[in-house]
Amino acid sequence: MLSLVIPIAFALVAGAAGLSFWRLLSGPSAPDRILALDTLYVNTIALLVLLGIHLSSALYFEAALLIALMGFVGTVALCKYLLRGDIIE
Repeated sequence: MLSLVIPIAFALVAGAAGLSFWRLLSGPSAPDRILALDTLYVNTIALLVLLGIHLSSALYFEAALLIALMGFVGTVALCKYLLRGDIIE
């Protein structure tokens, strides 16, 4: 059952990542692009977790955790730059 569900979930999440990437390229404003980047890294985390489940490897879960940490910090920094024009006060 799991061997059937993982490829379907992988395809659906990859499609969502593709749509997020399209929004990142064609977003009309900077906040739209930041939101698309945030969504893109969440989709990347989901793809890594699915790959880790499929290959039964814990290394992909650690990589997903690192991407989550860096993505959160990057999103906060970009939002702070948009609001104040400076990251470090």
